[in-house]
Amino acid sequence: MQTRKIPMRMCTGCGQMKPKRELVRVVKSQAGDVSLDLTGKKAGRGAYICRDRECLQKARKARRLEKAFSCRIPDEIYDKMEEELQDSE
Repeated sequence: MQTRKIPMRMCTGCGQMKPKRELVRVVKSQAGDVSLDLTGKKAGRGAYICRDRECLQKARKARRLEKAFSCRIPDEIYDKMEEELQDSE
């Protein structure tokens, strides 16, 4: 029996490579809306982040999500993402 390859993704907060299932996808839709994608199936450009508020705060401070999506992300969206991360834990 063959072992399946585990897809790895890099966290935009801490920069560590981790299995895709351990991370949360942040997605930018075609309309320009940025949100957390807890299912991993929303349409749009994606970036990954650990299920940890600390990593989200690091990405926010260094503006890594804004660089990944090439757009400005308002503070309200970051606050909403922090609440969603806290609720999903």
